[in-house]
Amino acid sequence: MTVVEVDQLSMSYKAPVRKGGLRAALGSLVRREYREVQALDQVSFTIEPGEVVGFIGPNGAGKTTTMKILSGILHPTGGRVRVLESVPWQRRSAFLKRIAFVRGSQPVGGSQELTAMDSLEYQRLLYDIPHPDFRRTLGDLEELLKLGPLLERQLRALSLGERMRIGLAMALVYRPEVLFLDEPTIGLDVTAASQIREFVAGYVRQTRATVLLTSHYMADVASLCPRLILIDRGRVEYDGPLAELSARLSPYKLIRIAARGDGDPDEFGEVVESSEGQWVLRVPRDEVAQTTSRLLQALDVVDLSIEEPPLEKVIDRAYREGLR
Repeated sequence: MTVVEVDQLSMSYKAPVRKGGLRAALGSLVRREYREVQALDQVSFTIEPGEVVGFIGPNGAGKTTTMKILSGILHPTGGRVRVLESVPWQRRSAFLKRIAFVRGSQPVGGSQELTAMDSLEYQRLLYDIPHPDFRRTLGDLEELLKLGPLLERQLRALSLGERMRIGLAMALVYRPEVLFLDEPTIGLDVTAASQIREFVAGYVRQTRATVLLTSHYMADVASLCPRLILIDRGRVEYDGPLAELSARLSPYKLIRIAARGDGDPDEFGEVVESSEGQWVLRVPRDEVAQTTSRLLQALDVVDLSIEEPPLEKVIDRAYREGLR
């Protein structure tokens, strides 16, 4: 069974036009003008069970709008959508108990005076989770997310990273089959972001959940998402393996080398980094094997590795130059 089916999805809305000047501002009180904004334009893709898919694009590309439609928050203006064979915006209880939409910018809602445990208990009541299932799942989440010291603290007293961990626990305590993660590591420090990524990867391995993830942090995408959907101006510009996108947009690879003694790496390619006995060469893809062989023959090589260019640079090029 395909978990997510999106076919020719469109979303438009009217935005008020505000002209400058006092006279125009007063006139808008009597007669307001609007312009049509096309947030999504014929978007189509499918996601299979257990897939973890990165959904990326520049600001305003339509990522969060798509997530809100898939989770039933918004009703589109056109197209067909099925998630777990249900129409999301009908918001049937049975469907909502099988999905979770987690936004990094709003990790925990509700009263901030409640303790984390109070909030989790509220989730148990809201989703009608049997006590034995709740205790078992909470035990797993406590271990995976290191929640023990946080459960009796008020939400307002938690750091952003701690609130994010509690927010994930609240979203997952009823064991959803589909996760929509919108910027789950936004604003977190390096350690907290790494912990969230490790948790998501572990949760997927353990439960075979299906995940659609948006993030501006390419470390999230590179570590979690074998497949990438790139959206820009409301249209899908790429849908396929992450590695294939890198090969398509970047005509070179990087050779990182450490060597003893004298040697001039400039003879073998463009040197983009250099320090004592270590270099990084930029080499055309179709010359990597030949260049590596020449390096091994000419230099006393201590270490050598072949790398793809940084994902941030590849994606930045996609945003600036497009894929066609």
